[in-house]
Amino acid sequence: MSLRVTVQRAMDTTAHEVPTNQQLRRWAQLALHDRYKQAALTIRIVESEESAQLNQTYRHKSGPTNVLSFPCDAAVPLRVPLLGDVVICAEIVAREALAQHKTLESHWAHMVIHGSLHLQGYDHITPAEADTMEGLEIHLLEQLGFGNPYQPVCQHE
Repeated sequence: MSLRVTVQRAMDTTAHEVPTNQQLRRWAQLALHDRYKQAALTIRIVESEESAQLNQTYRHKSGPTNVLSFPCDAAVPLRVPLLGDVVICAEIVAREALAQHKTLESHWAHMVIHGSLHLQGYDHITPAEADTMEGLEIHLLEQLGFGNPYQPVCQHE
């Protein structure tokens, strides 16, 4: 067995443009490849309502958010590491991509990679942690042909 990425689409797929399962899996696998040769995770695409409910329940923050990560905390060792779940809100990703003048595809790739890195223990609470995690995100996105997601995009009129 290799990396197994399960995709759940818990939303009306006609409401927002969402990458294919193949794209989502490719991006998650890129984020995990150097560290996990065998692992499993789930990517769940949701509506704003589910994102807001999860954000309130688990982070005590109101409203939907772009990506949430829920690392698996198995009580017993598993044969194949179950990393956890990455929950992405399609509406928020679309809104952010537009507002930040990014392609929808590049922003989706960033959210999948960002969430997958959280499942591996990366975080961005302190400046040092943020530097490490963001540097890795930038490197992985460059491998996909995408620019630095933290660099402002200039708009030419």
